This record gives sequence, C-alpha cells and structure tokens, in this order.
Amino acid sequence: MKLKELLLSNKIQFLMEAHNGLSAKIVENTGFKGIWASGLSISASLGVRDNNEASWTQVLDVVEFMSDAVDIPILLDGDTGYGNFNNMRRLVRKLEQRGIAGVCIEDKLFPKTNSFINGEAQPLADIDEFCGKIKAAKDAQIDPDFVVVARVEAFIAGWGLDEALKRAEAYRQAGADAILIHSKKSNASEIKAFMEVWGDRHPVIIVPTKYYSTPTSHFEDWGVSMVIWANHNVRAAITAMEETTKRIYEDQSLINVEGTVAPVSHIFELQGADELKEAEKKYLPTYGQDMNAIILAASRGTQLGDLTKDIPKTMLKVKGIPILHSFVNQLNAIGIKDITVVRGYKKEAIGLPNINAIDNDNYINTTDLDSLMLAIDEIKGNTIICYGDILIKPYVLNELLNDDNEVTLVVDASYKIDNSRQQDFIKASEAYDKRNFNQVVNILEIGTALHEIDGEFIGLWKVSETGAKKIKAHYENIKASTNGWTLNEFFNSYIAVHKINLKYINGAWIDIDELDDLQKELESGGV
Repeated sequence: MKLKELLLSNKIQFLMEAHNGLSAKIVENTGFKGIWASGLSISASLGVRDNNEASWTQVLDVVEFMSDAVDIPILLDGDTGYGNFNNMRRLVRKLEQRGIAGVCIEDKLFPKTNSFINGEAQPLADIDEFCGKIKAAKDAQIDPDFVVVARVEAFIAGWGLDEALKRAEAYRQAGADAILIHSKKSNASEIKAFMEVWGDRHPVIIVPTKYYSTPTSHFEDWGVSMVIWANHNVRAAITAMEETTKRIYEDQSLINVEGTVAPVSHIFELQGADELKEAEKKYLPTYGQDMNAIILAASRGTQLGDLTKDIPKTMLKVKGIPILHSFVNQLNAIGIKDITVVRGYKKEAIGLPNINAIDNDNYINTTDLDSLMLAIDEIKGNTIICYGDILIKPYVLNELLNDDNEVTLVVDASYKIDNSRQQDFIKASEAYDKRNFNQVVNILEIGTALHEIDGEFIGLWKVSETGAKKIKAHYENIKASTNGWTLNEFFNSYIAVHKINLKYINGAWIDIDELDDLQKELESGGV
C-alpha cells in the first residue's frame, strides 16, 4: 500500500521506526504497513549526534539499503531538508530514485538539533522560506504519489497553539501532503487542542514518544491520520546489546546468553539467504554444485616398492602435495564438495577432513569393481568416478562436467603402449578427430589386450542421474556372476545392453603406477 493511500485511509495508520535494512525487514515481517526512517535512530546507529552530523548522502545510503530490503513504503525523517530549497529539490529526486515513498521536513534551521534537547532555545524557520522549501519539493517530485510531510515545531519551541495553527495552514497551502504536529509534553493536551481547531482539513501525523500513556483510541477520536512509533527499535536494540555485552564480559563465556539471542539461522532468514539459493540455481552456472565424486584409492601400488611401504600410492607427494589431495582440491575448485574415498591399504593414512570414507578391508583379494560397489549408494545423479592415482590438468574435469551423456569415460587419444604397466585400452565407434569439436563417440570394447585401439581409458568417468540408475540396475542384474570381475569386464557387459560414450583428450594426465612415472612427473613440473 502506498504511503499516500495510508495517509488518506479512513482508519488510523501506524508507522514503525527502522534505522537500517535489518530493522526495516523486521518491521515489515511484523506486519506494519509502513516505516519511519528516523533521523535520531539512523544517526545513533552511525554513532553520531542527531545534529546533521551524518551527511545527507550517508543517510541516503542507509535508506537505500532499507528500501532494497522491504516492499512497504518508507517515510524518511529528512530533518530540515539538509539546506535550502535547492538542497530540498535534489533530496527529493534522490529519494525517488531509491524508491523512498516520502520525506518529512521540520521548520527549524539547518543544522538541526533534536527536538527533545532544549527545544525552546531552538529558533524556527521563517514561514515563507519554509513554504518555499515545500513548494520546491513538490515541484521536484516525479512520482505523483511521493509524499512531503511538513513538521510543525511550534509547540517544541514554546510558541503555542496559535503559531502552530498558523504554520500548519501555511504549509498546507504551500502543498504539503500532511502535517506532523510535534509535542514534547508528557500528556497529549497540545495535540488535542490542535486537532479540535484543525478539524479534518488535512491529514495529521503525530509522534507520541513523550505522551505514550495516552490511549490510541483518543488519537483516532481526534481525527489523527497516522501515528509514528519513532525510535523504539533502536532503543530496544541498545538495551539488548548492553545487557548481552555486559553478560559476556562478566562471564567470559556465551553459556548464559546463547539461548536468549536470535539464532544465526534467523539472521540468514532476515537476510533472504533462501532467496539467494534459489537465484543461484537460476542464474549461476551449476559447475559441480549438483555433483558428487567417488575416488577409488584402496590399492597399495606395489610397483612403487618402498615408497608405498607405509602409505598407499594415492598419498605419495608430487611437489609436496599428496596425489589424492591434489585431486580433491580440483574437485572442490569446480564446486564438488560431496566426495567419497574408498580406502584400503594403510587406510589410516587417508584422513582428509572433508571427505566420506568407505573402507575395503579386503582390498588384497578384491578388484576395482568390488571397491566401487562398496560405494554403490554414492553412485547417484551426476557422479564423477576416478582412480586415486592419476594426475590431470584442470580443463579435463571442466570438459567432463559439461558432458550430458549417461555414461562417459575420458580416453587419451595420444596413448603409447607401455609394457611396464597395465593399460586399459578402448576400441571406439570413431577414432579421434581433432577437427571435430562436437564428436560423439561410443565405446565398443575396453580391455588390456585389444587388437584395435583408439585410445587409453585414464580411469576417470562420469554418470548422469539416468546413467547412475542404469549402472546400478545393471550391476544388480549380473552381480551373482561378477566374482573376481574387474571394472573393465563390467563395462563390457554394460556395453552389451546400454551405450557408453567417451570424451577424447590428448595427453594432459599421468598415471602414477611406476617409479618412472613418479620420477617423470617430478622432473616435468606437472601435467
């Protein structure tokens, strides 16, 4: 509901004070239909006096955050307009740009002093000059619903009812959308006297900070349009912060305050954290956020001799970083945080804090397929699976993330036959074509001894959500006959029923399976 509609409502309306985006959100969530952006509260929250010590641009910054945080209208306590008519025009334009619904200006001199600090000693503005300021504000506005409220300080300055009425009528005729009549008495006698003469000629706003004991029903009976609860959020915050800070200081502990303050989750709620999550899904590239990974790292790597006497080969260091750590870091860098490692030999040596560990304690008598199937529940939508003894260049993972096939194996087209180590070769539906960036290729066969070879499987593959379901269903169908099977044998049985795609690469990886491999890697400076 617009601020002007609230002012012209047949029922009395209420604005609640706020002084930053967080308090504005609380006001809106509570149910208030509008906000009073209090000059006292904003200056206090900035740690300065309510004497225009905070510049008008600093106030603008605060109310911009408030406007961004809420959908209900905000009326700014604009002090005296921060200068003459020209400053007033510029203020209105800047407030409209920030979505602020209106401004209230008071008929005192710039720089102002808070009305409750020796108010009678404060001179009032010349009536004609202040009317010119109101006219300038109304002429400057673009939004026809922008509200300019004229605050009459005659009672505060001790000038009496006649002066208050005289000023209020002049400001009404100058174009003010409402009159705020201010009083610092502990009873509402001045407000009542004003309303009895004023009648219903124009909307009237009051601020019952001092005469708070007056029943609200009286205000309604007198014809008041709007009531502002002007500074109670900042005052409540001060009380709560002082009590909490004192308690923590004295206790040197949080034990007595933790249950009395808002949980951090409520802060996130007020900040709109859930909305950001949904927006991230809509606007950000997903990368690996909806993916998980399984790393098979159960074997020792006996070919590496004494290097793996006390640790598995996945924990061998290259340039001071264990192989496993390097791969986990690469996964984390692309957003994959859900990582499961299947451990076996010297499993206690694998203790990364942010991984899920599954142990294959019978690693000596089992195969890579057995290790994988221990983690079968982790084969789910968009899963990357990898041996724990390879090093790859980062772009290989990025390309794999963008592949949307059901099952995709990464295959090195620049393979070289190396009789000193076991290699997993593949035969494909098409050989690698470096000129075809969109090449779609199926795997026809995989094994260590093939007559026709199109590349070497590097031990890295990915399944989509559909592919994960098919992989698990296929294993359930054949697991009774898979005793002693390797992963290659499983792939071949799967190919007989379903399709497996491949993604060709040219080098960009190394299998740490021999002493020579490790030495070459150390000397080369990395893949």
